Amino acid sequence: MRFRYVYQKVVDLKTNEKTQAEWMLSEAVGILQAEQHSLEQLLEERSRTYFALQTEMENKASMIKLQELQRYMDYLEQSIDRKMGDVHRAEVNVDNKKVALNGKMLDEKVWLKAKEKAMEKYQHVMLLREQNELDEMATVRFAMRAR
Repeated sequence: MRFRYVYQKVVDLKTNEKTQAEWMLSEAVGILQAEQHSLEQLLEERSRTYFALQTEMENKASMIKLQELQRYMDYLEQSIDRKMGDVHRAEVNVDNKKVALNGKMLDEKVWLKAKEKAMEKYQHVMLLREQNELDEMATVRFAMRAR
């Protein structure tokens, strides 16, 4: 007789939920990395533009060119502020996904532990049953020899 856990479908469901939570965390981490990369690019562009603005000021460039560079710097600052908000939201999302994954892992662990205990109980019952059969066989043999 083979061990069949009554709640195996629940265990499978909990395992699938944990796997999905892992995928969601992985996706959230990917989004966070993309946002951080985008922020780094904006910061680099701001540095290049600031250097260009300094160079133009030293070369006594036209006022129109300086104003254009300054407007672009303002635009970059606004973009950086928005991107920092995006990065923060992505970080919060990653943290939320980590908490969700921890919960799913705990659920799965509880159900796996329950399955393990059920299996141990089943094995114990099977060993007792086998021992009783062996004892009965020994008793029958002894009774036959005694006659």
